[in-house]
Amino acid sequence: MTTEPLVDLSRLCVHTITTKPWSIEEATDRYASAGVKGITVWRDTLEGRNVAQVGQALRNAGLEIVSLCRGGFFPAPDTAGRQKAIDDNLRAIDEAHDLGAPLIVLVCGAVPGQPLEESRKQISDGIQTVLDRTDEAGVNLAIEPLHPMYADTRSAVNTLRQANDMCEAIDSPRVGVAVDVYHLWWDPELEAEIARAGRMKRLFAFHVCDWKTPTLDMLNDRGLMGEGCIDIRQIRGWVEQTGFDGFNEVEIFSTRYWNMDQAEFLEQIKDAYLQYV
Repeated sequence: MTTEPLVDLSRLCVHTITTKPWSIEEATDRYASAGVKGITVWRDTLEGRNVAQVGQALRNAGLEIVSLCRGGFFPAPDTAGRQKAIDDNLRAIDEAHDLGAPLIVLVCGAVPGQPLEESRKQISDGIQTVLDRTDEAGVNLAIEPLHPMYADTRSAVNTLRQANDMCEAIDSPRVGVAVDVYHLWWDPELEAEIARAGRMKRLFAFHVCDWKTPTLDMLNDRGLMGEGCIDIRQIRGWVEQTGFDGFNEVEIFSTRYWNMDQAEFLEQIKDAYLQYV
């Protein structure tokens, strides 16, 4: 199957972290003026603001709020640390409700030196602990598997199979997965596990950027689509074969791009989106 190129921006979502130098107010104006249709809001941009008013301003600008980033980081070496994470995730759920975001993306967390199996258990337990609040708020949770290079501190969930297994074990319609090409492009099981997520009705989000060769920083050197080695369009095809018709979310951590004119960068995002996604 050949995936057709995108012809418009109707499914383009940009994460606020991608244009990190902009405040939420400037991002709102700039995205809307540029023809971007969706926005994923990172929680740091909401600090000191009335969250409900921010959500209304986004909708007034014609932007669809796709998700809130991020929850998670459930594992900790002690009970107090795990409870602190639970409390933060409950706050995130309330923020998502007030914002009008239907989904929270989970960066699940890990503890250096703690067995990954134990961290995964703490992640599953943490998610189940907050499920009642998700029902009350009408908010879903998406487990985002992260590349194995982050398995020490950022996430003990590193493959889509692990995320799907966790969803299957939790067995809640509120819990699904986010597929991020940066983290999963290398996985030989990716096509099959995307199809599995689709069969389970658990494919909640799709994130795009590119893997540069060489990558100069493990966190903040993601590439603009087409700048690296990921066959993004092929993966989008696998995602769409499941029936997924949501947004293609551009999420780029890049010191290089954060240091350039953000309006110019946004135009580059639009061009790369149409050409390579």
